[in-house]
Order: sequence, then structure tokens, then C-alpha cells
Amino acid sequence: MISSFEEQLELCGRLVYYNVGDSMMPLLKENRDLMVLEKPPRAVRKYDAVLYKRENGQYVMHRIIGEREDGFVLCGDNRFCKEYGVKREQVLALLTAVVCNGKEIRYDSFLYKLYVHLWCDLFFIRALILRIIFHIKFSKRNK
Repeated sequence: MISSFEEQLELCGRLVYYNVGDSMMPLLKENRDLMVLEKPPRAVRKYDAVLYKRENGQYVMHRIIGEREDGFVLCGDNRFCKEYGVKREQVLALLTAVVCNGKEIRYDSFLYKLYVHLWCDLFFIRALILRIIFHIKFSKRNK
């Protein structure tokens, strides 16, 4: 019997599954890395990677890069477009660990925090690099 993420979190308090998609690269690679998601043990905040449910029912894993009056500002680590207005009640789980090549990386480890701060605090540089890569890939496809 297949259950929703919400049901699984309610029943077990955590989800463990392989990453699908590329929006959280380079941290998470599709079909390689296991994600450990838990009901948030504390209030979620800037820099947290969270699983949330969009109003259209789509589940998404992105990182909180800010908060405004109308909700969180989120963006995937491999994206340059921000999503605004994600409400606290839409957040289902917090990424608490990643298992990559058999090694567990916890969200409270020094190296994870270093990655997150470098990747998020230099957002404008990251966005520029990702835009250039996107345009190169797009132009190659259209030749």
C-alpha cells in the first residue's frame, strides 16, 4: 500500500528515499544519494533544506534562502529562480542527513554548514554561473 509523504511522516516521523531530480545538485545527485527527512525537530529557518508541498500538490525539496511577511523564499541549490510565499504549514520535513557513496553527512556537521553558507551566501555568483551553463546547454541543443 502506497502512502503519502504526510502519512509516512506521521507514522514514522521520517522518510528515507533516493533523490529524484537535479534541483539540489551538487549536494544531491539523482538516483545516487539517499535523503533522510524528518519532521522538523525545531522551527525551520534560513539555510535549511526542506520538503514542502506546493499548492498544486507537487512535492519539492529546496532550500530556505530567506523569509518575508508572506512566507519563505526557497530555491534549489541547482536553480537561480527563487520561489516566494511558501507558508510554514506547507513545509513537511527537514533534510537532516544525506547518504552519499555510503557516507552520512548530517545537516549539523561543519562541512555541511560550510557548503550551505558558501553556496547560499554567494547566491548572485551561483546564479550567474548557472545561467551561463543553462545558456550553453540550451544553445548546444538547438544546433
